[in-house]
Amino acid sequence: MAQHPKLKVEKRTVLGKKVKKLRKEGILPANIYGKDLKSTAVQVPLKDFLAVFRQTGETGLVEVQLDGQIRPVLIKNLQLEYVDRTPVHVDFYQVNLKEKVKTMVPLVFVGEPKAVTDKLGLLLTPISEIEVEALPADLPENIEVSVEHLTTVGDQIAVSELKVPSVVTVLSDPEHVVVKIDELVSKETLEEIAAAEAAAEAAKAASDAAEAGTQGATPTAEGEQPAEKPTEAEQKPAEAPKKEPKAEEKRE
Repeated sequence: MAQHPKLKVEKRTVLGKKVKKLRKEGILPANIYGKDLKSTAVQVPLKDFLAVFRQTGETGLVEVQLDGQIRPVLIKNLQLEYVDRTPVHVDFYQVNLKEKVKTMVPLVFVGEPKAVTDKLGLLLTPISEIEVEALPADLPENIEVSVEHLTTVGDQIAVSELKVPSVVTVLSDPEHVVVKIDELVSKETLEEIAAAEAAAEAAKAASDAAEAGTQGATPTAEGEQPAEKPTEAEQKPAEAPKKEPKAEEKRE
């Protein structure tokens, strides 16, 4: 067997929810499975796994050592903790080096499109990996996609245009677009969109205020009668008291 990263694992007896204790101790729960093979529960130090995974990803062969026996495997179904993205479980798919396997291979975009440097368009990457089939030892770590020759809006690269080794068969739809140049949104367009949104919000606020004004006076409390309208007499302002005439001075 050609030299590949080695990873020593041990059989695992802790199963189910109890594996949380293993994770707290820096141990990663795992399983070894494969075609016509019974699944075997194993465990591996998390730091050892991460060191190997950085080299191989999910397409590179790993030589797993269990009870002194070397097994060629591919890393599969890596599960990550929701918050800090730490691995919490992984599967090792044991392969037959003489049988082809199917797997997803990541795409690596190389260079910068002329359309982007000239500020004519935006680079869009609808997909980041494709499915391939090959012998385990022939699986590429990744597939490079050169984008420098994309010069105008509408330029694109389809799966069928990717350059892959002759020993690798691409299974993804050949017509799927891998990368394309889309129209650049101008600053003026963005300002127009922002102005339209602001105007719409202002109109809605004015409409809500007008509607609130037509709702009438604040309703009375339950069981309370609305105040009666004042009578005409009550509405008429009170007359000022008449001044008494001054007494005439008595003439002598």
